[in-house]
Amino acid sequence: MKNLSMYCMSIHPEHLNIIKSLNYIPVGLLKDNFSGDWMRDNTGDNISNKNPYYGEYTFYYWYWKNLLKYKKDTEWVGFCHYREYWGNNINLKSKKLNELVLQKVHPEWLDYETVIGEPIFIGGTKLMKVLKYGKKAIIRNPKAIFFKKARTIRWQFDMFHGVDNLDKAIDLLPENDREEFREFTRNETSFARGNMFITKSSKIINDYFEYIFKWLSKCENIFGFNLKGHGQIRMYTFLAERFLPFWFKKYTKYYEWPVIFYDINK
Repeated sequence: MKNLSMYCMSIHPEHLNIIKSLNYIPVGLLKDNFSGDWMRDNTGDNISNKNPYYGEYTFYYWYWKNLLKYKKDTEWVGFCHYREYWGNNINLKSKKLNELVLQKVHPEWLDYETVIGEPIFIGGTKLMKVLKYGKKAIIRNPKAIFFKKARTIRWQFDMFHGVDNLDKAIDLLPENDREEFREFTRNETSFARGNMFITKSSKIINDYFEYIFKWLSKCENIFGFNLKGHGQIRMYTFLAERFLPFWFKKYTKYYEWPVIFYDINK
């Protein structure tokens, strides 16, 4: 795609032809039997052994350390996953993936530095899920049972990823962001999903990755790697996902863009 390099991450080798049909760059994560057509995160300077806990951030680290230096100043770079893609805002009712996803730089972005996903709202969490997973979170924030506005980022994180874990991680942030992000998590009822962004700026990519990996490394001293269950094992991915919109909104001139969910396994 002209002036846009889109990296699409997957853990399934059988997704190769689908990803290539979109003119996206296929990135294989984990240790499956990927062919040479895939870009991998386990060469050069890498942290691929942390993938079960860091998710897509093992590729972000690899890109940062091994590929960023080759990015052209005119090149827009974006990241997506095999189930979450940037939409093209054209054929929204189509059932064909290649008619739904972004294929080129959109003119609406040109006055902005970065593109992040449109927010998903937490208030829609079903009451049955709240009662099943969120007993401790409800004790901390009982209003969340009845009032959607009380279902904040912190409440949702407490419910699915462990009470107090988000606050413990926030305590490790630099002082100039620590309390501001804490307030963000206690007041915001939405966040940009998927740890996805698009930008043309090599400096922004470097600054974000330098910041996020320094923070996550400190968080390892608290959470370690003896993590089990979906809500816990990818702790570092979930922390980064909540922080990403805060950082990009504070430190860049950003534009929000639709993200679509499309499970190509079905």
